[in-house]
Amino acid sequence: MSTRSPKLSHYALGTILACFLVNLLVRTVFKVGGPFATLLAAALVAAGLALVFRWRTGRRPYPVERRVLVALYALGLGLLYAGLLALMYLKEEPGLPGQLLFAAHYLAYPLLAWIALAPERNGE
Repeated sequence: MSTRSPKLSHYALGTILACFLVNLLVRTVFKVGGPFATLLAAALVAAGLALVFRWRTGRRPYPVERRVLVALYALGLGLLYAGLLALMYLKEEPGLPGQLLFAAHYLAYPLLAWIALAPERNGE
């Protein structure tokens, strides 16, 4: 267990990298697609983030750490998603339903990370 403050940017970068790897596995090796693949990948990555944080620090994140970690993760992943959206616009402008579906796919990742990093209800 470490008494030092964890480097939240390292956790966020590792989690973004995990998104790529888990999505690659889910979508190519296991041949899962669509929204279910996104939810599965986001849930696995969020659970992994929570487990690694707890394993390395010996505790759940403090509320401020949770906010900063999810914000960094959402920002980094959001920049990548913005780049992907720009590439989609270069090919063909997606309609409103496509944009909403794209946003839902993105929002699943920070939302599930927020839930996975939540404090325990029994007062921990």
